Amino acid sequence: MNDPALIRGVGLFGPVLIAAVLLRLRPPARRETAALILGFCWNVLALSAVNVLALRVGWWSFAAEGGTVAGVPVDLLLGWAVLWGGVAVLALRHGLPLPLVAGFAVWIDLAAMPLGEPVLLLDGSWLTGEAVAVAAALLPGLLLARWTFEGRRLMARVVLQAALATGLMVVLPVALSRVPGRPEWALGTVAQLMLVPAAIATAAVGEFARSGGGTPLPYDPPVRLVTTGPYAYVRNPMQLGMTLVYLLLSLLDPVFLYAVTAAVSYGLGLAAWHEGAQLQEAHGRAWEHYRSRVRPWLPRVRPYPGMPHAVLWIADGCDRCHPVASWVLRRSPVALNVRDAADHPAGLRRMTYERADGRRAEGVAAWAEAAGHISLGWALLGWLLLLPGLGHCAQLCADAFGAGPSREAARRP
Repeated sequence: MNDPALIRGVGLFGPVLIAAVLLRLRPPARRETAALILGFCWNVLALSAVNVLALRVGWWSFAAEGGTVAGVPVDLLLGWAVLWGGVAVLALRHGLPLPLVAGFAVWIDLAAMPLGEPVLLLDGSWLTGEAVAVAAALLPGLLLARWTFEGRRLMARVVLQAALATGLMVVLPVALSRVPGRPEWALGTVAQLMLVPAAIATAAVGEFARSGGGTPLPYDPPVRLVTTGPYAYVRNPMQLGMTLVYLLLSLLDPVFLYAVTAAVSYGLGLAAWHEGAQLQEAHGRAWEHYRSRVRPWLPRVRPYPGMPHAVLWIADGCDRCHPVASWVLRRSPVALNVRDAADHPAGLRRMTYERADGRRAEGVAAWAEAAGHISLGWALLGWLLLLPGLGHCAQLCADAFGAGPSREAARRP
């Protein structure tokens, strides 16, 4: 099989036909559809990165004309992603052990790649690239799919979904655009401005998991209506955050204005119709009440009053803590009480935030959560402090300046 067109055709349509047959024999349920989408998309993203790396370090190369991006044939990339993120995922739902499925997928790959000549040219170190592809694409994709099938490891699924969305919707488009060639001062300025929409989107994803018990994927949604965090101010915080990201990137490359149009069209069209109908069916009057008071794109200045009630526990007898309690109370927080930590039944060593839906935070994170009950400006600052890494750094700084935990638990005898 030395015909390049035949090799590329079999590389794409072989896995696609196998997946189509398996889907025809047993149509996927809703959660299985979510697993298939995630498995395929994860492999598209990870295998794209692996192939670009392979071309640079010399694990393999491609002799292909047309239908390539960054030197990688799109058809072979998609076929590989369908095999590992589609066929292999479909094999999992039949109860086959993950190591067996992964081993069989690797065996097929090891047998098929040497047959790819003259389109795919392997170097002597190509097995190293294969191992990297297995570690970066196959195994994480299968784990994400299996956890989605079984509804397990919610936080791990949310983290992987967030990484996948960031890679597909931001990193990959930026890498293929003219943005990397812009001056460093422009890149740095836009990157800092992007912290704001990133904080909004990240906080919204976290609320989906912690408060709603679900993920941003429509086929794996929260089981409870989420009205906390950014959702207390706007109904579509993730779509708003992504639109703002594209607007900022359009300052570096105007092509991202098309992405802005697509994001807004999706939010106003398909998402508003499909997700709105699902929320109406699942939550009824609670959704109607929330929808009538929170706009889809224009945020409120003050949070939604129907959000779950919370308590901020602060030691009243602490000289450095009492001003914080007074500061919060002067701003008339919505659905938030400030109480003396000495009245807490468990005894507390740090300022603590507790919400009726089970959300709990301590220290700087407690203040960040409480800020979400005050106004949009303070909520934005709080979401920035909750970004991975920033919150930990802020807590270390607070501890260094004397706001660390008390030596004894604040509890009345």
